[in-house]
Amino acid sequence: MPSHWDPQRYLQFSDQRLRPAVELLQRIRLDAPEHIVDLGCGAGNVTRLLAERWPAARVTGVDHSREMLDRARTTASTVAWVEAHVADWTPAVPPDLIFSNAALHWLEDHHVLLPRLVAGLADGGCLAVQMPRSWGLPSHRIMRELLNEFDTPEELRRRLAHDPVGSPDTYHGLLVGLVRKVDIWETEYLQVLEGEDAVVEWVSGSGLRPVLSALSDEARDEFLAAYREKLRAAYPMDEAGHTLYPFRRLFLVARC
Repeated sequence: MPSHWDPQRYLQFSDQRLRPAVELLQRIRLDAPEHIVDLGCGAGNVTRLLAERWPAARVTGVDHSREMLDRARTTASTVAWVEAHVADWTPAVPPDLIFSNAALHWLEDHHVLLPRLVAGLADGGCLAVQMPRSWGLPSHRIMRELLNEFDTPEELRRRLAHDPVGSPDTYHGLLVGLVRKVDIWETEYLQVLEGEDAVVEWVSGSGLRPVLSALSDEARDEFLAAYREKLRAAYPMDEAGHTLYPFRRLFLVARC
């Protein structure tokens, strides 16, 4: 996963990106957690919500992107910001809540990762995760198809060749024997985007980022021109300037 994130571009659709996190937060049944960790905290928008809901808790935001953490630190809060890769992170003290919004889909081996996170929780603790299920969307399928016309690293092609997020029943089978209770559901949001090439703008802040980082300047311009043309056909803009972009997300809340 490339190290460089653009906070401004990612936060361009902050309201739409925040909604799933808020809905996940509402499903967590913890009265007074003492230690909360937000894995893949990004610019800290959700981390600060965690601190507001449980003001007595010690809240830590963990992210590998220095750019995102620098942006997070521009807003005063009680949160401790830690630069670390989520795949390598281990808590010094077992947290009562590990929260992760739109981050774990960047990592492989969920059959190892999620049990490890659950095992790191305090007694009675909770793992709450939200991940986009975007691999099969036209926006992402077209992205992969276009890559065949460009010289891109084999590692990138390999990572994009399979869906990083499993089905709900896959995660239920993975966690049901490890926790007291697991709640898993999916929601498809109909994102109503505005402006020219709105889907390209949406994807550029997240899923398209590693693709653009891997291309030369010339190839990047060629790729984006072809990608915009294909997405205009896949997601036509209406007369009012709106583009409808259905986007499915998977949620899970596991309680020890």
